[in-house]
Amino acid sequence: MKSNFITRAITGLLFVVVLVGCMVYDRISFSVLFAIISALSVYEFAHLINTTGKAQINPFINMLGAVCLFIAFSGFCTNMMGPVIFIPYLIILMYLLISELYLKKEQPIEAWAYSMLAQVYIALPFALLNVLAYQYQPVTSETIAVIYNYPLPLAVFVFIWLSDTGAYCVGSLIGKHRLFERISPKKSWEGSIGGAVFAIASAFVFAHFYPFMTNIQWAGLAVVVVIFGTWGDLTESLLKRQLGVKDSGKMLPGHGGMLDRFDSSLMAIPAAVVYLYVLNGFN
Repeated sequence: MKSNFITRAITGLLFVVVLVGCMVYDRISFSVLFAIISALSVYEFAHLINTTGKAQINPFINMLGAVCLFIAFSGFCTNMMGPVIFIPYLIILMYLLISELYLKKEQPIEAWAYSMLAQVYIALPFALLNVLAYQYQPVTSETIAVIYNYPLPLAVFVFIWLSDTGAYCVGSLIGKHRLFERISPKKSWEGSIGGAVFAIASAFVFAHFYPFMTNIQWAGLAVVVVIFGTWGDLTESLLKRQLGVKDSGKMLPGHGGMLDRFDSSLMAIPAAVVYLYVLNGFN
């Protein structure tokens, strides 16, 4: 038990240090890190589907699709290229569909469905981090500069981490009313509310150091991330229940797999993007 705790603590510390360090350092380290994370998460998902016998999907083509989508969003959001940058990704999607015509598998529809789920459920949210990470700033009446803006993607993860920590602490102390007992028996309403308080409190810290949004806007982002992050956690729990597994993988010692660590963010990132677009009137 003690050994597992130490392993879990060391892995968790390294996990946070690497994520925060790469996001804060510069846009290159941010892009490389999350392109890798996206690829590994999709690979883990494909391996999970293949080993449980639900279908047989190509992990490497799906990984390539995840990386291509991330790069495409990065190039598009930084104005390096126009929509043509999405063409390689579209070719990969067509390959995933057309290849099933020739592979003569017993479950082609399931293979299509899980391959598309890997792209929509995992690859797309990570790619959308680019929308959060880059900010357009007018230089002149005709020129717009693109600035790497790490506080927004960083805040999403900080809100999730603090929400999870707060939910665990408060839930352990006073949690009595089950939040979603059918899928996750240990989660409580008290814990979820406690976690939200932790996240909202940190939003005011972000507002102090990064005043490009008001206190209320930062707090609103925290609420959105907490709510959708909870749904993301429950979604992955439901997925694992349907597949009959405890953990999504073993890539992170003491913490399970990549999807176990990023499950909340897979819902929180798209929700944060929508929130910010609504906040800015879709401009």
